Amino acid sequence: MKSIQKINTKIAALIIIILLQYSWARAQQYKPTWESLDKRPVPEWFKDAKFGIFITWGVYSVPAYAPKGEYAEWYQHWLQTNAFNGDVARYHKRVFGDKTYYDLAKDFKAELFNPDEWAQLIEKSGAKYVVPVAKHHDGYCWWPNKYTNEAWGFPWTAMDVGPKRDLLGDLFTAIRKTSVKAGVYFSWYEWYNPLYKSNPEKYALQYAIPQAKDLIERYKPDVFWTDGDWEQSDTTWHSTQFLSWLYNESAVKNDIVTYDRYGKGIRFKHGGVYSPEYQPDMEFGDHYFEESRGIGFSYGYNRMEDAWDYNSPQTLVLLLSDLVSRGGNLLLNIGPDASGKIPPIMQERLLQMGAWLKINGKAIYNTRKWIRSCQWSEGRRDYKPKRTEGDFRANGDFMLKLTVDPDPGYAVKECFFTINPTTKEVFAILPKWPVNNHFTIKDMELKPGAIVRLLETNEILKWKQIGKDVTLTFPAFNPDKYKSQYAYALSIL
Repeated sequence: MKSIQKINTKIAALIIIILLQYSWARAQQYKPTWESLDKRPVPEWFKDAKFGIFITWGVYSVPAYAPKGEYAEWYQHWLQTNAFNGDVARYHKRVFGDKTYYDLAKDFKAELFNPDEWAQLIEKSGAKYVVPVAKHHDGYCWWPNKYTNEAWGFPWTAMDVGPKRDLLGDLFTAIRKTSVKAGVYFSWYEWYNPLYKSNPEKYALQYAIPQAKDLIERYKPDVFWTDGDWEQSDTTWHSTQFLSWLYNESAVKNDIVTYDRYGKGIRFKHGGVYSPEYQPDMEFGDHYFEESRGIGFSYGYNRMEDAWDYNSPQTLVLLLSDLVSRGGNLLLNIGPDASGKIPPIMQERLLQMGAWLKINGKAIYNTRKWIRSCQWSEGRRDYKPKRTEGDFRANGDFMLKLTVDPDPGYAVKECFFTINPTTKEVFAILPKWPVNNHFTIKDMELKPGAIVRLLETNEILKWKQIGKDVTLTFPAFNPDKYKSQYAYALSIL
């Protein structure tokens, strides 16, 4: 009996040792090298989510000005560098006189900011996560922290000047009452921070990294969207050491989503999710990515933009469908005004996206890339978006050219494909109702008894296998019955 007890004791001790070794191994899972860090998988919840909302809002929302086509959130930089032949400087002088950019913080009052209304709108949009710009390149912070005011030598957080409240904390509290996950954007550099200007590495070690860790540990975001990295190397930013801490020790180590902006030359080469912006034509193979863009040309609210500068709901739905079919997400930006009011046209676009996703979301959420992303018509496939010389950004009309309004001689994407890896259900998203109510999916062989449904009404469509192709018969189009408008989704199982 004693010998059995001794054996059981030894077994128990062995199990404890193994568990301790496993725990230690887990704690040391990611070393501070890109080789190790790049092995961390993108959290599955993010791949399921597909659609998020960016919120760009700060002191720059007071002037809310940039020449059309430019980023209004870069107002301070345009002002300081006399950009666009002095256009921004002239505007500033005419409207604000001798006030400095820092003086404008007193006018950033956020008096109409209602975080619960924001959270409800975002949830209605169909977005599954939100990323507020808690600190842009001007250094102004949405949340109270000791690092900012000490470095600048004057009040430069929303708690201390302007709204006089913790904007980030209030929004997180509201978001966490919904089904939406809460993330945060954080700029590594600050254009005119005295410490950054004098000693970038000291700034990284004594200011930016401690500030980022404080933000993460206090608010526990699901997404940490970094930017402002490109002037310095990943060595100066101590990026691999920071990410090793984030993945191994932080309170959000298991599920936090990170990106690729961690130093000069790192973007699109290392890191978590790749982060194109206004670059919908970029391809990344099997590496997960997220395209971000504003509804118009700017992230921050720009009062110079007109109604026709905002993308239509059709364009946005087709963009989302295209990105998801290619293995990515869409992070769509809204820019509230200085009072905290989201412009009505932006509210409308979010509600329109939400209405479409409520009907067709099954073809978007929880899906992955199929064996091919789309089906092309006949014609050239090398159409490129129109860009201003020297500018990397593409207009949203690019998606219309690729789908419903091609230039002569060019092909269109007749449908996008996705698949639910759990149910094996394949989805086809058609940018328009087929002519004569017939549509052929090329190179698809269905098994006898396969069912093809129109997601909106759950109607079963007749299909016929003709060689390697499947011909579908749609019902006659009835605008009172079919409300999807922007694209029509099919389930194939």
